Amino acid sequence: MNDLTIKFTKKRDGSVVSRFERADGTVTWQRKDGPNAWFFAAHDLTHYAVETILGYRRGFYGLVAEGWDLSDFGTPWPRGPLPPDAEPAELLVSFLDMERASMSKLPADDFNAKAADYFSTHKLDNPPVLAEDQLREIRDKVRDLHIQWGKLPEDQTMELIFNR
Repeated sequence: MNDLTIKFTKKRDGSVVSRFERADGTVTWQRKDGPNAWFFAAHDLTHYAVETILGYRRGFYGLVAEGWDLSDFGTPWPRGPLPPDAEPAELLVSFLDMERASMSKLPADDFNAKAADYFSTHKLDNPPVLAEDQLREIRDKVRDLHIQWGKLPEDQTMELIFNR
């Protein structure tokens, strides 16, 4: 049995439905409309690449698999502070989102310096340190997932499996 089955459905009206089915049979889902719909699909696909390649088990998808509802990720944090895996996953995904928006790529050294600065500023321990080949592997996976999503016909669903 899988810890989490992830489903993104591309609707005809441009909206995206994200549905997360846990091993225990419970589900959390959301519908995003308008211009933000594509961003959130791309962001969540980027999370998948980061968390599966780097082995983060308590990042976004791990927390959803544990029972967090999607509303638990809003502010204020009703579920309490983020666990150690979640903070670097979200940070790395935000860096990759910025790269996508600016259409430029940072070398791993710059990624690592920015992560170290963020962690220092926020008094967090153990900033992520990526090797150039890890960053390349993540970017390749993100690109492949985004291409797969872009080619998906309307009213079809893209399905991914996440295991901790």
